[in-house]
Formats: sequence, C-alpha cells, structure tokens
Amino acid sequence: MIKKRIVITGGSGFIGTNLIDQLLVENTELINIDINPPKKQNHFAFWKECDIRNFETLDNLLKEFQPEIIVHLAAKTDLNGKTLSDYAANTDGVENLINSSMNCKDLKLVIFASTRLVNKIGYQPKTDEDYSPTTLYGESKMLGEKTVRALSKNMHYQWIILRPTSIWGPWFGTPYNDFFMSIIHSLYIHPKGYKIKKSFGYVGNTVFELTKLIDDFPAELNQKTSYLCDFEPIDVFAWAQSIALLQHVRPPLEVKICFLKIIAKCGDFLKKLGYKEPPLTSFRLNNIVTNMIYDTNDLEAFCGPLPFSQQDGIRATLDWINRNK
Repeated sequence: MIKKRIVITGGSGFIGTNLIDQLLVENTELINIDINPPKKQNHFAFWKECDIRNFETLDNLLKEFQPEIIVHLAAKTDLNGKTLSDYAANTDGVENLINSSMNCKDLKLVIFASTRLVNKIGYQPKTDEDYSPTTLYGESKMLGEKTVRALSKNMHYQWIILRPTSIWGPWFGTPYNDFFMSIIHSLYIHPKGYKIKKSFGYVGNTVFELTKLIDDFPAELNQKTSYLCDFEPIDVFAWAQSIALLQHVRPPLEVKICFLKIIAKCGDFLKKLGYKEPPLTSFRLNNIVTNMIYDTNDLEAFCGPLPFSQQDGIRATLDWINRNK
C-alpha cells in the first residue's frame, strides 16, 4: 500500500486521538495540527502547535507538509460561548484551512467535521442546506458548512462534510463521560415511560468510517453531507442497563419526568451563576428525551457492517475508565 500523507487538525481531541492511534498502525505519514498538546505521550512526535485562527502559521505548516488528505476536526465544541466570535475557530478556522489548502498541490481529499447541532434536536432537515441551530456552537458550525460550499468552486480536490452525532468511547469528555460516570456511581435516573432512540456512535466505529473514507473515497459522496454515527440507533435505557451490568453496579432507576424537570431547572440556575457543566439542564433534558435518528444510508452503503458491537464499545470504554481513574 502506498504511504499517504495525512493532516489531522484537532488531533489532540477525542475523535482525533482515536483516529491517530489507528493511523499509526497503518502505512501513513501524518501530523496533528492542534492548539492543545496530545492526550497520549506517543502522539507528541506528530504534534504541530497551531491555532487554526492564525492563517500564517497554518499555511506554513500545510505548505511544508504538502498533505494528500486533510481530516479537519479542530473546533471549539462546548456550549459555553457568550457570542458567535467565541467560536471563531469554527468559522474563520474553516476559511483559513480552505484558503491554505489551495497551496497543497497533492491534496486529494478534505473531510470537514461539522455537528448534528446545525439543527435543533429532533429536527429532520429536508436538504443539506436546511438549518435550524439553537446554540451559538451550532450556528458557528452552520456558518462553517456554508463557507465550505461557498468556496468549493475553488477547490481542486474532493470533499465531504460529516456531522458527528453523539460519539462516545475512550478519551471522550463532557457530557458523555458524565453519562458513564453517573451510571458507574449509581446516579443515573431515566425518565419513566420514555423509550428513547438515538443515532449515537461508538468511536471505534467512527474511526473505521473515517479510515474507510481516507483509504478509498467514493465519488458518489463527493461534495455531500453525511451523518457520522453507528448505523443502528440505540435504546438509551437499554444502553444504560448494559453499562451497569458490565460494570457490576446497581441498574439505573426510572423516575417521573416532573422530578427530572426540577433538577434541570436547578441546573439552569447553576449555569446562570457561572457553573459551566451542571449534571442536568433543561437543554440537556430535552436532548435526553427527544428521539434523534438520522439517515445514514449513504455512508452505510459505502462502509458496510461496522466492526464493533455496542457491547464491544461498552467493554472498551469501561476498561479505559477503570484504567484511568
């Protein structure tokens, strides 16, 4: 197999860390462009410190490395920003990357990571350009997607926009690690009578999907938008029960929704006081109880069966948590 030169922006993040792990066992030459240092010691050799809002630094790195493939994961992903300018990495950063990519003569593919939050929770967009964000983060990612399309006429390479839904697994952060920890400490409570289905994704399968696209990108996905997740939606309560069973802790309890709404209101109040990540807020509760199922037929047709079952993912995640206490 011919060695590929790959740039991962945001490779120090959750998905990036797992992707780099996989690429290091394949025949690839890579660098990680990130403002933050890697999470793993053996990734430091590939790290290039760079804020993607700084065009000159980014441009110099790409000119020097001359990648064939770019996986653009770098972003500000929290919901704590006060103004849209707080999310400049998701707007200016995308524009900087595209403008710099014009100087990469061997570049064949750019994978742009967006988010499902370009639309409100539960909304089924009619087209790739049908948007309804309810957060500044979602709005910034919407603008990033629009920038990709607006500048696509200048691109000499193939590209795809991927919208990760809710990805979980080793090296994850808030809020999905909080979900696992609440179950491990027997604190998770589920809204009674709610059967909730979600298009979530185990990060091992996410990396499998990304590497399939990197290895053999299909022409039919060029300039398309796809949701990045497992192809089979999960039942949230059954998922929580499986986590508890494999961790050997008390099964999660079910309580009436009115009780959870009270807790969520308390979380809203704490957030107004400056507490960044309350255990539950009205936004998060609405997210929990709303079905979230996306059409993944295009990516499924290309990738075929995913390698990891839900049970595989839970075991690997619990093993990582228990090793990193």
